Amino acid sequence: MSDSRANTDHTSGPGTARRSGRRRFAIVGTGSRARMYTDALTSTHADHAELVALCDTNETRMRAHNAIVRENGREEVPAHSARDFAEMLVKERVDEVVVCTVDSIHAHYIATAMEAGCDVVTEKPMTADLEGCRRILAAQERTGRRMTVAFNYRYNPVHAKVRELVSDGAIGEVGSVHFEWLLDLRHGADYFRRWHRDKRSSGGLLVHKSSHHFDLVNWWLGTGPETVFAWGDLFFYGEANGRRRGLAADYDRAHGEASAQDDPFALHMSDSPAMRTLYLDAEHEDGYRRDQNVFGSGVSIEDDMSVLVRYESGAKLSYHLVAYSPWEGYRVAITGSRGRLELDVVENPHVSPEQDERTPVRGMPAPKEDITSALTLRRHWESPVTVPVTVGGGGHGGGDARMLATLFGAERIGMRANHEDGARALLTGLAANASIGSGAPVDVAGLLAGRPPH
Repeated sequence: MSDSRANTDHTSGPGTARRSGRRRFAIVGTGSRARMYTDALTSTHADHAELVALCDTNETRMRAHNAIVRENGREEVPAHSARDFAEMLVKERVDEVVVCTVDSIHAHYIATAMEAGCDVVTEKPMTADLEGCRRILAAQERTGRRMTVAFNYRYNPVHAKVRELVSDGAIGEVGSVHFEWLLDLRHGADYFRRWHRDKRSSGGLLVHKSSHHFDLVNWWLGTGPETVFAWGDLFFYGEANGRRRGLAADYDRAHGEASAQDDPFALHMSDSPAMRTLYLDAEHEDGYRRDQNVFGSGVSIEDDMSVLVRYESGAKLSYHLVAYSPWEGYRVAITGSRGRLELDVVENPHVSPEQDERTPVRGMPAPKEDITSALTLRRHWESPVTVPVTVGGGGHGGGDARMLATLFGAERIGMRANHEDGARALLTGLAANASIGSGAPVDVAGLLAGRPPH
């Protein structure tokens, strides 16, 4: 990969025949994550960006998004079938595409949009496999179009402070990073109910979830992965584990099942008008079930993963992700030649099996409204110093709002993750998956080139 990091705003493409001062956006993939983009483009940032089209395989979900458009006082936008995606880009004169589909088909929409002259914003991960990664990088090289990966954790002010301190040399040259991420029994379980449970669709949590974390380390240290070694297991979820521990309830999906009523791991979509509209009412079109049993069959991803990474700079990372923790948060320790920086974040201190005011939808994760962060600088031969940090409001510790302001608004925070950044994070996860499969360390450059693990 080259190291091109330009964040130039391109102004050529299908939408340039009509320039109103607002860039014309289309969203492909209209599940729950895309709601954030639909809302932002038709409310908060509508003065600078314009939603002109929706695209999906499911008409019911597109109608649910157009309901958001109407609620924001805007006229409905055209809804296009996924099979007509390329034609839509021309017909609606799209400048930029927001990709929120299943991870494994990101590459198709990203490459098609770039070839049509559009820029792209894609939800993380950039894609889910090596073939898709190669296709995206080749399309970007051919077209020169800008691609932004929506790594919203970069925009979290606490994480930005970590980068500032490391970049300013507060702890000297970085030698090692320890990074532990804990997903609680609601949030972690949710990946095992959805399409993410199929590794062919998501790449597993080391790709779908950990790409966030690998990108943060790459960004903080200003480097990329060189060699990766990993272990991973399906330790807690899945049919065999549930039966062995007496946790499995006898149902395939929760909706309409009496045996799911008292299962603390079951998701009850009927509690939520939004989930009913997006998923229950849409099942007749594609058969997708959002509420599968986390202890049922068909789970092919891991829930407990350990990764070792050696970076091009010489720094080392020890990383661990678990998806069955009693609390949610993360710990980061970065040790350098002049000291150590420690970050402790609690996003949810406790998960109750009962429904409460924080979780009106039974089985869904509680909103992260009381995040606490502690950042400590420990310099050699000096007393530790607590670094003042303020967690931002809204999703992902303020990261969502700041990211949206950069993607769609007048604000231009210099934190965009481009195709190179997306590839570095993705390849770390793919190399970890390959190492789990082979039992050997994986050379990242060789992985992209198609060489087997050494």
